[in-house]
Amino acid sequence: MTPNKIKGFSIAAFLVVLVGQMGYGFQDKEPVDHINPMIGAVTYGKQSKDAHGFGKTFPGAATPFGLVQLSPDTFTGGDNGSGYSYEHPTLEGFSFTHMSGVGWFGDLGNFLVTPTTGPLKTNRGVPDHPEGGYRSRFSHDTETAKAGYYSVTLDDYKVKAELTAAPRAGIIRFTYPQNKESRIQIDLSRRVGGTSTEQYIKIVDDHTISGWMKCTPEGGGWGAGAGNANYTIYFYCQFSKPLKDYGIWSAEIPDGPRKMRQIGTEAYQLAVANAKIYKNKREFQGKHLGFYSNFATTEGEEVMVKSGISFVNLQGAKENLEHDIKGWDFDQVYQEARGLWAKALENTQVTGGTEDEKTIFYTALYHTMIDPRAFSDSNGNYIGADNKVHKTDGFTYRSIFSGWDVFRSQFPLQSIINPALVNDEVNSLIQMAELSGKNYLPRWEMLNSYSNCMLGNPAVSVIVDAYQKGIRNYDIAKAFEYSKNTVDTFANNAEGFTANQVSKTLEYAYTDWCLGTFAQSLNKTSLAQTYFEKSKSYASIWDKEVNWFHARDSSGKWTEWKGKTVHGQGCIESNPFQQGWFVPHDVDGLKQLMGGEAAFKAELTSFFDQTPDHFLWNNYYNHANEPVHHVPFLFNTAGVPHLTQKWTRKICSAAYGIDPYGLCGNEDVGQMSAWYVLAAIGIHPICPGDNKYQITSPVFNRIDINLDAQYYSGKKFSIIARHNSPENIYIQSLQLNGKPLDRYWISHQEITDGGVLEMEMGPEPLVMNK
Repeated sequence: MTPNKIKGFSIAAFLVVLVGQMGYGFQDKEPVDHINPMIGAVTYGKQSKDAHGFGKTFPGAATPFGLVQLSPDTFTGGDNGSGYSYEHPTLEGFSFTHMSGVGWFGDLGNFLVTPTTGPLKTNRGVPDHPEGGYRSRFSHDTETAKAGYYSVTLDDYKVKAELTAAPRAGIIRFTYPQNKESRIQIDLSRRVGGTSTEQYIKIVDDHTISGWMKCTPEGGGWGAGAGNANYTIYFYCQFSKPLKDYGIWSAEIPDGPRKMRQIGTEAYQLAVANAKIYKNKREFQGKHLGFYSNFATTEGEEVMVKSGISFVNLQGAKENLEHDIKGWDFDQVYQEARGLWAKALENTQVTGGTEDEKTIFYTALYHTMIDPRAFSDSNGNYIGADNKVHKTDGFTYRSIFSGWDVFRSQFPLQSIINPALVNDEVNSLIQMAELSGKNYLPRWEMLNSYSNCMLGNPAVSVIVDAYQKGIRNYDIAKAFEYSKNTVDTFANNAEGFTANQVSKTLEYAYTDWCLGTFAQSLNKTSLAQTYFEKSKSYASIWDKEVNWFHARDSSGKWTEWKGKTVHGQGCIESNPFQQGWFVPHDVDGLKQLMGGEAAFKAELTSFFDQTPDHFLWNNYYNHANEPVHHVPFLFNTAGVPHLTQKWTRKICSAAYGIDPYGLCGNEDVGQMSAWYVLAAIGIHPICPGDNKYQITSPVFNRIDINLDAQYYSGKKFSIIARHNSPENIYIQSLQLNGKPLDRYWISHQEITDGGVLEMEMGPEPLVMNK
């Protein structure tokens, strides 16, 4: 018997039980401790039921809206946008930039650092035969992921890797076994979804390297090159162990495209495996470069590497590192990252709910604060859409704007909890429109690239929503000019529709309404009326014969009709039943087309009643994708708000979880998580730009939102749900600041003026006036 155990029961455990029985409670976990970055970190796997996959988040270290995301990479190719999937058995290494939840061929994943032992290998190898390259097997048993920190052991090398991040820099701590051939190697060519096409490296001193990697569409990346991503990423990297035995490898790459199709071939990988080694080379520029530093290690020896990252220049990367990580205290950097997340969560606190629900909630809130990330350096410099260096004036230049996804929930959420972030994004969108020379706004922007992914004019929605909510620290005249240019450039035809398109017709009608709203607020009355009339064009594709929206061809004739639930038919990533609900700006007009409120309610009810309980990709309420995210709240407008309450609680319970499969569809740069945050606290918009949030049944008993005094007059807004429980999901009564509320919506101003929204909850539906 060991001194600290009695019959296999530790004294520590005994004391925990004893103290608990005496009534002494333990402090609850802090909100930051509920963050689990592993939630959603699956692309495809055994449970996949469709071609779109799961969350596609990354599990590594980041800071709120930071430029650096230091995370593990399991695989470079395919639709693996974050670079990592929980289902993969091997790791390539750890890179400093990542995208979260993208559903297209990804990008970034630059500056891949891998600890190895034994002979040097210059190519990645393949998962089925990892020993053929530098990748390594690993076990999830050794993984730890939390806010600002990730660790894992690379089984093939017996090296433990720990990662943490600062806003514009990151640091890795490797713990090695005893080995005469230990190493850190850096693949400068590596890029998610492709390769960088040219690299430069310089050995600055015996602890420092610097350089850059050019990433062009010819090298694949975003959308396998179709996303037009074109950027140069700069690094300033230092090692805790001096560079004594080091070198550069360079592969002979033939001219031509270098997208995934080419670089995935056996011939290409063989060329990389046979790269020439240049020992003690101090400077090199080439097409496919890597760097290594060899050293001997004792058992348990720690070796660290840290790097600043910039998209502007080498000086920016150096200053970012010096600004963010001054020494070699890994634990201090981690504590600072954790502190940044703790502070970011202070704006939105919840009470009640289960531990799992808190984990889902705070992780969702965390995922909404990855993007739009900082794209400007600590000194304010940034590369503009004209590829020239500019300096910010009172804002942070931001990038990764997944417009078609995030205008629905992500930006309405941030307009309450992070209005300065929204203001940054509006300033950035204006800069992009101006400096690109296009004079219109990007639809899906990635590092200044107008990728034109998806559809509609979502940037107009974000700008108008911000303006209507009083977020206005930008050039309003330019914001209006570029918004108008955008809706005029991408618009329905004179007959009111886009040929062969349901999705585009409806989304263009909505952003016509947005511009009309903007014009009206600026006292441009005549112009406002013009766009309000255009916004009614959605009715031009209502087919009375099929009693639903139906695409017309260029001559105005109806296209072939295959039924409401058949995907395609002019619907993008949806079917007519799903896309047809997108008339957020004129729900009353939509009701009239359907034959009145009773018919509208019947269609809504049928839509949800046929939805599978798992909420994975399906032909009805498809929570796995964005076009339907506002639809549960339409019950509020149909006189049956209890059905909004029923369905949002069910979606929160069934479509979200606490493990890597915890997102039923692509995270889409914060949108999937933002929906959860808003629904779980009991509010969500139908129509961004109208300043209304629909009220629903909150998951939690109390929600406290601390408001930004720079933007809003109120100090705090609280939502209290009395007698809330998994059974008591129906709202019995509402009060706003002590007065009865006889409607199921609340305005943005009512929230940001501060106060309390109180609900009495019960087990049975209560029908009230709309």
